[in-house]
Amino acid sequence: MPDLIAPGDVWLVGAGPGDPELLTLKAVRLIEAASIVFHDALVGPAILDLIPAHVVRVPVGKRAGRHSQSQTMIDALLVRAALNGERVVRLKGGDPSIFGRSAEEIDALAAHGIPCRICPGITTASAAAASALVSLTLRGVARQVRFLTAQSCDDDISSPDWAALADPATTLAVYMGRSAAARIARNLIAHGLSAATPVLVASNVSLPDEKLVRTRLDLLPLAIDRTPGAAPALILIGDAVGVRDTGAMNPARARPSHVTG
Repeated sequence: MPDLIAPGDVWLVGAGPGDPELLTLKAVRLIEAASIVFHDALVGPAILDLIPAHVVRVPVGKRAGRHSQSQTMIDALLVRAALNGERVVRLKGGDPSIFGRSAEEIDALAAHGIPCRICPGITTASAAAASALVSLTLRGVARQVRFLTAQSCDDDISSPDWAALADPATTLAVYMGRSAAARIARNLIAHGLSAATPVLVASNVSLPDEKLVRTRLDLLPLAIDRTPGAAPALILIGDAVGVRDTGAMNPARARPSHVTG
């Protein structure tokens, strides 16, 4: 049976939102088969603990205001490890293809003829919706989901089409949205989205200290203040977010104390 990772190969592996039980089986097998793992800052200790002791760990995380490695340097490290014959796993929080800069790393590797593949992971928006028992899409309410980052919401020439984003039939998932919360609320309301539109602010998604705050669009800046200051915040905006799943659930898994609103 061929090796899951051949020497000189690279896998971009989605670590999911943080709970190790939300890793795919393939992700676990790849982590165990690696000889070196380059991991993001948002990959938590419980997942890093799955890396065998003999495997080299290299932190290459980038967080807002605390960039430990440039993307160019990360690309160079991956290329060097692969050319040295390592079995390389690049472990990324969430899903590598959603704000994971996977294209840049794939291009850098391809320029050196290095094989690269992707193992998808659960993105934080999906995990937050699951924790809150809501659906990102909902028949007759939300026909589409749009993913964006706070960096794309700056009030400059590169700012998004706010009129298009202020679609009441859309669920918006804003990653790393803490610093942009007031700007997002202001612009969406100014372009026609109701101030009463439901909002869910989520931090530490899927972890024991997960916090979910339910609010409305005009109160979003206040809700952000109720989330842990050091944790990245995901913001879900849209009418579907306000419709709770009323289906049966296991009471042992219910966590109503951390959902407010």
